[in-house]
Amino acid sequence: MDLGEGIRKALAKLTRSTIIDAKTIKEFNKELQKTLLSSDVDVQLVLKFTNDIEERALKSKPPEGVAPTDYITNIVYDELVKLMGSTYTPKLQRQKILLMGLYGAGKTTTAAKLAKFYQDRGLSAALICCDVSRPAAYEQLETLSRQANVSFFGIKGEKDPVKIAKKGLEEFKNKQVVICDTSGRSALDGALVEELKNVANAFKPDEKILVVGADIGQISGKQAKEFDNAVKISGVIVTRMDGSGKGGGALSAANATTAHVMFIGTGEKMNNLEPYDSEKFIGGLLGLPDIASLVSNVQNAIKEANIKPEEMEMEELNFDSFYNQLKAMGKMGPLKNVFGMMGAPDVPKDMVEKGEEKLQRYKVIIGSMTKEERKNGKLLHDHNRVSRIAKGSGRSEKEVHELVSDFNKMKKMFDSLKNDRNFKKKFAKFM
Repeated sequence: MDLGEGIRKALAKLTRSTIIDAKTIKEFNKELQKTLLSSDVDVQLVLKFTNDIEERALKSKPPEGVAPTDYITNIVYDELVKLMGSTYTPKLQRQKILLMGLYGAGKTTTAAKLAKFYQDRGLSAALICCDVSRPAAYEQLETLSRQANVSFFGIKGEKDPVKIAKKGLEEFKNKQVVICDTSGRSALDGALVEELKNVANAFKPDEKILVVGADIGQISGKQAKEFDNAVKISGVIVTRMDGSGKGGGALSAANATTAHVMFIGTGEKMNNLEPYDSEKFIGGLLGLPDIASLVSNVQNAIKEANIKPEEMEMEELNFDSFYNQLKAMGKMGPLKNVFGMMGAPDVPKDMVEKGEEKLQRYKVIIGSMTKEERKNGKLLHDHNRVSRIAKGSGRSEKEVHELVSDFNKMKKMFDSLKNDRNFKKKFAKFM
């Protein structure tokens, strides 16, 4: 069970209680403690968190008209924000960023994602490879810079990172955001500290950011303290938040240090890096819908799928327009994440997997249709056409018929919605 699921189950149990008294709150806190500890949140932080909830819940009364369960949910929300850290707003201005981290944290990939983040917001960005210890670090960052469509500088075979940093700054004096990727180690040792200090003196960064993986949990706090003592960091980026049950432990531990969480990595794609937003993150843990992210994901997916805006306007729903929808959905990431943005994070895993499998199957089948068949679904009443599509897609005739049946149900619903005078306007605005 992940952190969010555990918190939601504890809250659901609380809302079913007929009386909210000291005993109920204590039982609720025990559930929270188990969930937080299993997510590798530090014991002392857990105790403080649950004690603060108990104190606020028992010493204050809900405002008039607010149900006790809603009031306690709000208290949990406030305390989670304190535990996990406040929202970070990136500075969209000229700056130099030095990235640090140990092996396996995802530092190099994060460097490219960060450069893309700023460039997508109108600032010219560039990457400098000062990682002189890891084999193939130069090639990796060079490849990632092409994927992110940002400038790259490095000196292959050069072992002096200070020399690379100085030449990189000369090369990119006209760039607004310059990011320097440094060497890592399996542990913070004297040699790495000395190297980072020398690079920092040459590079003169505005931000010194530590990259840690969410899967190390509360150890991220220890790393943040060590790096801060050695080279004085200004913030932390937590990577792999999408696949780690220890993400809550990593965030809370990092937040407990003097360094705040600046960005979180939410996936493998270049745009899967976002500023840490406590409202959005805590809302996700509590199962609250995140419509702003949903709309943003839809827009990014349409752009990535190379779909023209007019192709999404859908005067009518046919297999052609449906195929465009499937392409866009495929770019939005796992269905579990999409359901989470819609405020339904606990959709059964097998249902999500079956849904993803079905959408992929439908895309392959439609890909085997002719242009005429995509425009006019009535042509699929012909058994010969169905048979040809099944063979071309490597699926069975039964699966083709299943697609046609599901599509006809969607078309019927779409046609009824289309009669709503505001539907087209709302749909176009959403897309």
